[in-house]
Amino acid sequence: MTRQQQKTAGLGMTYVLLVMTVALWGGTWIAGRMIANHMGAMSSSFLRFSISAVCLVFMVIRSEHGLPRLNMRQAMHATFLGATGIFLYSYFFFTGLQTVPASRAALTVACIPVCIAVCSALLFRENFGPKRMLGTLLSLCGVALVLSHGNPQALIREGVHGGDLLILGCVASWTAYSLDGRIAMKHFKPEVAVMWACVFGSAFLLLPALYYGLIADIGRASMQDWMCTLFLSVLATVFGYAWYYKAIDVIGPSKAGIFINLVPVFAIASACILLDETPDISLLIGGCIVIAGVYITNRG
Repeated sequence: MTRQQQKTAGLGMTYVLLVMTVALWGGTWIAGRMIANHMGAMSSSFLRFSISAVCLVFMVIRSEHGLPRLNMRQAMHATFLGATGIFLYSYFFFTGLQTVPASRAALTVACIPVCIAVCSALLFRENFGPKRMLGTLLSLCGVALVLSHGNPQALIREGVHGGDLLILGCVASWTAYSLDGRIAMKHFKPEVAVMWACVFGSAFLLLPALYYGLIADIGRASMQDWMCTLFLSVLATVFGYAWYYKAIDVIGPSKAGIFINLVPVFAIASACILLDETPDISLLIGGCIVIAGVYITNRG
């Protein structure tokens, strides 16, 4: 196999891992919905990322033959990643969803790739030409079509309120997480970066979780709650975050970020399968538009 063939195969595997990642992240909407009535937001967030941290610590110790020590620069990155991608994102997301409909929130979060691409162009001088702009806008239109069941204007007519600002906090925190992740890759391996992010993020989440009833939530959690928590922590976080960072390392944050637009598509598809929700034509058409946007952006 030539070097060019190896490079092509590596890029192909990167895109496969990205699709698997967003499929897992789409499933988090289903798992979160299943435990929403039994466990508080901060409790579920802490359990998710603390279990993830434990798993990642063992994985890193095994692969690195010990726990890597942090120098000052690495500690700053780890703190920032844990604060943005774990603590702040969880806070804004769960608090915002108390007042914002899930469809509206998901559409707002779908703006993340646009923010990543624009910030990458400004900070890292990444090319943001007409094709990438077209692909980004096209994928956003597809997400709007899916989430609004064929009537995007219905989302616009609802107006803006405080909850929307909280969901915009999700956009800001994940954008910061992705951009700093690119810089952190110069100092960490992907799995080490995710491990420290989960360790620091869990530490930030502990006190709020205790305040909002972590002990009581653990006491009344059912087997289904624990299965959903394990899915969120091991599959969606341990594997999902590691694959996402590997993709950032290979193709950059803006190209990896555009795949986040597929998350609501997978979420709705999973709901159709697991929650017996009937898909409509807007799901099929919107999903095709999103995939087309992802393809055009990466080709651009």
